[in-house]
Amino acid sequence: MAAVSDTDNRPLTSRRIGILDTVRGIALVAMASYHFTWDLEFFGYIESGTATQGLWKLYARAIASSFIFLAGVSLVLAHYPTLKPQSFVKRLGMVAGAAIAITIATAIAMPDGMIFFGILHHIAAASVIGLLFLQLPPVLTVVAALAALAAPSYLRSEVFDAPYLLWIGLSEHLPRSNDYVPLLPWIGAFLLGIAAARTARAAGWLDTLADAPQGPAILRFGGRHSLIVYLLHQPLLIATVYLISIIVPPQKPDPMQSYLQSCETSCRTEGSQAELCSRFCGCTLEKLMQQSLFEPLQSGAIQPDQDERVLQLARECTAVSQ
Repeated sequence: MAAVSDTDNRPLTSRRIGILDTVRGIALVAMASYHFTWDLEFFGYIESGTATQGLWKLYARAIASSFIFLAGVSLVLAHYPTLKPQSFVKRLGMVAGAAIAITIATAIAMPDGMIFFGILHHIAAASVIGLLFLQLPPVLTVVAALAALAAPSYLRSEVFDAPYLLWIGLSEHLPRSNDYVPLLPWIGAFLLGIAAARTARAAGWLDTLADAPQGPAILRFGGRHSLIVYLLHQPLLIATVYLISIIVPPQKPDPMQSYLQSCETSCRTEGSQAELCSRFCGCTLEKLMQQSLFEPLQSGAIQPDQDERVLQLARECTAVSQ
């Protein structure tokens, strides 16, 4: 990332804005703390649903928004006022390649929560779309950003439930994924980053940022190499928690309580109200116990999406809980 002179049309200087690397490094630390919480939940050390509810959910969204915003800023610093095609394609290829690798890895390791359009997929797509806004007045980019942020509240439709349209973000039913960052509304943060960088450049503020204290070297290093840090940190964290689980195994939770927590979390993720989810999951647990299906379901002897008995009781409980 480089600073510029106070004239918006002059070329970039070679100075790097270290404080932006520091901010990106802080975002990486925040992301690692969230993923560590997710890993603890996955291995059973903390209550199921902790990382996807309440303040932790808001925390995750704030972290994702910061990364996407900074990606928009970086696009301006690197390619405004003159697009550098070779550099852009190289960086896009790295991000898109990493995104594809994550999709393949999660499809193998955790197919039920496969990441098919996560934060790296989003940044790759937003970078291409962002080229259309580089030369537009920042005020128009802000208007487009606000429209993107509002779109899911007004334009959702079952038409977008089709698997090949889930990346847009307007589906009625949210897909199951461990990292789902669709185009809408998240590209709003990317466009705000573009608008902010364009405004800062025109006002000469980037020189001020370049002269500001740069922050700790370790954060700047992480921010400068954010892609490789992003790709490596989660496997390392999972390996760490796995080793801990061997030495100090987590206490085994009550299977019925675990079922209710998992069921209710999944239900709420799909957009249903908490009270409805509580009634539905309580009903299904009762019927599973009555029909002696709970233990086979827990052991994997029967598959809930294939066993007609389970599907039937789910339909009955859906009707009762409405």
